[in-house]
Amino acid sequence: MKIGVVYYNMGNLRSVLNAFEKIGAKAQIVTEGEELKRFDKLFLPGVGAFGDAMAHLREHRLDEALREFAQTGRPLLGVCLGMQLLLEKSYEFGEHTGLGLIPGEVVRFDKGKMEEPLKIPQMGWNRLFPAGNSPLFEGVDSPYLYFVHSYHAVTDEKFVAGWTYYGYRFPSSLHYENIYGLQPHPEKSHRVGLQILKNFVEKC
Repeated sequence: MKIGVVYYNMGNLRSVLNAFEKIGAKAQIVTEGEELKRFDKLFLPGVGAFGDAMAHLREHRLDEALREFAQTGRPLLGVCLGMQLLLEKSYEFGEHTGLGLIPGEVVRFDKGKMEEPLKIPQMGWNRLFPAGNSPLFEGVDSPYLYFVHSYHAVTDEKFVAGWTYYGYRFPSSLHYENIYGLQPHPEKSHRVGLQILKNFVEKC
């Protein structure tokens, strides 16, 4: 099993690699699009701004390579910003086109919709309520996971694998065919986060 961790200059990958090591999986950093075809599964992490991330992906020909990888049916998991990049569009600091692997868009938390005023970004532990039968959450029941984000996904419910409440309900996990998304950071979510990663490696 060859797992590639896509690096595009958006975040420190040490904690991600450590997490894969803890579950007994070997993961390698991949930086160029032409390298993606060598892997069985891909992990797309990321922190930072959506527009900058897409610019880096295009610069290293990773955007088209990710789309081509997805078309092969091999599993791809995007986490935090990486999940948001899977969608078609983001309104973070303007309007930016995403990878388009899952229908939907990315918007800022709307304080006007919140039942109570909460700080933006959401930063800290919150509960994810699995929806449907995504293999990511096999053996995991409504876990508390670690979130850091100001923007969230908006998509059709049929693509939602998990919901979280922060002033209002928003999609915190996505699943469409071989494409998976997770807004919280599994590598920062201790035992439960490691179980989700293990499920991706063994069940997806």
